[in-house]
Amino acid sequence: MTEATDLAERAGDRDPRIGLRAVAALRRLLEHLEAVQVRSARNQGWSWQEIAAELGISRQAVHKKYGRR
Repeated sequence: MTEATDLAERAGDRDPRIGLRAVAALRRLLEHLEAVQVRSARNQGWSWQEIAAELGISRQAVHKKYGRR
């Protein structure tokens, strides 16, 4: 997890160029991790409603984002 820790630290850099690049990289990492966990939950038989509840979003939103993958 050092990459994520390094990115989080750089996100607070005083230089906006460094900070913004780190924020963008963290966003990509987060999207990847979310997709992995949603796929894992679905493979274990979780409903879209259960996944949505854990993510704090609507069932429709999570299904729209991941339902066709």
